[in-house]
Amino acid sequence: MTDAIADYAAWIGRSEITDDELALAPALAAAATLDDTTTRFAKGSPLPPLWHWFYFLPRAAQAQLDVDGHPQRGGFMPPIPYPRRMFAGARMRFHRPLLIGQPARREAVIRNVRQKSGRSGSLAFVSVLCRFYQDDVLCIEEEQDIVYREPGPVLARPPVIEWPPVEDGAWSHIVTPDPKLLFRFSALTFNAHRIHYDRPYAVEEEGYPGLVVHGPLTAVLLIELLRKNSRRPVASFSFRGLAPLFDLAPFRLVCVGKDGQMSLEAQAPDGVVAMSASAELMPS
Repeated sequence: MTDAIADYAAWIGRSEITDDELALAPALAAAATLDDTTTRFAKGSPLPPLWHWFYFLPRAAQAQLDVDGHPQRGGFMPPIPYPRRMFAGARMRFHRPLLIGQPARREAVIRNVRQKSGRSGSLAFVSVLCRFYQDDVLCIEEEQDIVYREPGPVLARPPVIEWPPVEDGAWSHIVTPDPKLLFRFSALTFNAHRIHYDRPYAVEEEGYPGLVVHGPLTAVLLIELLRKNSRRPVASFSFRGLAPLFDLAPFRLVCVGKDGQMSLEAQAPDGVVAMSASAELMPS
């Protein structure tokens, strides 16, 4: 362990509490962004799975934003200097839905900070455990993986292939990402990271071929595919980002499974699996 990372050990166990009234407006805005025209939301309605990401948002002052749009390092999260930051994956269990219009609380604690070297350079991983309560009852448990990495090589525009047919019984959906969708999702999550809406910055400063699709947006779209095709509530969900998606071509969502054990993935235009996920459905 290097001296720099050893210093970050002081962040392990650091915690923060965020309260939220779970107002109706963010749920309505999320439904509009996701083209959900059938679910009826009102005070007392349950939030769909993962929609808690539209609440409990950090609200750093404008003067506290870094050049990339993220809040400056330090505070709750450790001040790891690597410039590229991403929400790389999570594992969560849904005990009961959060209800719109009722006060709720998010308790977060940093579980671990670790560093390793990969083919693309040095990386640091921060594990954050979040618990969500309403009326002092635990509703959701979520462990997030936040990754910090050194600048990488310039990424080429991915080729576009014809996807193979999905297997019998699978659910699938084609998503055409565009700047409007990415901007609205950034607004929903109060995320000023410029790679999602500032094309010159994304291409010239961070070396991407286009605007980057948010990892959480891809995860939400995957679980929405499941929610729209199954009446059974989701008991648990986990995902892992494997490759970036861009606003340059459509990508495909696929879900398959049986006996309530579901496998999901987002397939990039070149056929690469950009995100893999799994879900367990509650008994019918």
